[in-house]
Amino acid sequence: MQVTTNPLQTRGMKRTLTFLAMLLLVVGASLLLEFEYAEAVSAFPDAAVWLIRNFYPNAAAWARLPDILEKLTETVLLSVASATSASLFAYVFALLGAESTKVNNSLAGASKLFASFFRNVPDIVWSMIFLFSFGMNIMTGFLALFFVTFGTLNRAFIETIDETAKDSVEALTATGASRWQIIGQAIFPNSIAGVISWILYSIETNVRSATLIGMLTGSGIGHIFNLYYKNLDYHSSSLIVLCIMIVVLGLEAISNQVRRSIL
Repeated sequence: MQVTTNPLQTRGMKRTLTFLAMLLLVVGASLLLEFEYAEAVSAFPDAAVWLIRNFYPNAAAWARLPDILEKLTETVLLSVASATSASLFAYVFALLGAESTKVNNSLAGASKLFASFFRNVPDIVWSMIFLFSFGMNIMTGFLALFFVTFGTLNRAFIETIDETAKDSVEALTATGASRWQIIGQAIFPNSIAGVISWILYSIETNVRSATLIGMLTGSGIGHIFNLYYKNLDYHSSSLIVLCIMIVVLGLEAISNQVRRSIL
């Protein structure tokens, strides 16, 4: 007698086992770290009360708004500069690493490995490394954001090129087109929408990262947030957080609008 297996039952069993494995992993990690969920949940009411009483902009904080906006503008410009400059290098390396445009396997592997190294080293670590060479200034933050953004965009651009331009590349190759003709007539036109979308996403991400990096490098909005917070000026700190949230949401809205217009 032949026993038939129901695909739905098999899929359900796999999902159940995956969920149980994840649950065991969470429980095991909590036990090793001695993390108490009940204690964490019970602390939320007190934290909420403290935030309501202390973490809000008062009159003195609003008086510092011009200085906050100046530093916030510096952070946004830093994020834009690092993302756009990194995207240029990332696209060149993506052309070398993508299956559709690679010169040879060795060069493609080296391109991917090179970008993977920069991508997997956190931006905070890059900041600490460059801090010894360039000191506490905006160049340190720029380089830290540049290298991480380069690694991330390189991988994204490779996938974008391979997904969008494969058929066009095969058609032009069959007609005897040169490599530069293929890049100019197939790769770039077909991938530009995805490339712009990833650059906009990187700018949003870099604004958030630049805030934290600024605490280490002594630049941008992160620097004055660190100063206010260490001086227990929670009202000014809350205004900085509010301004950052508004800027990030604004950039996201602009990015979504641009994506809808080009995709």
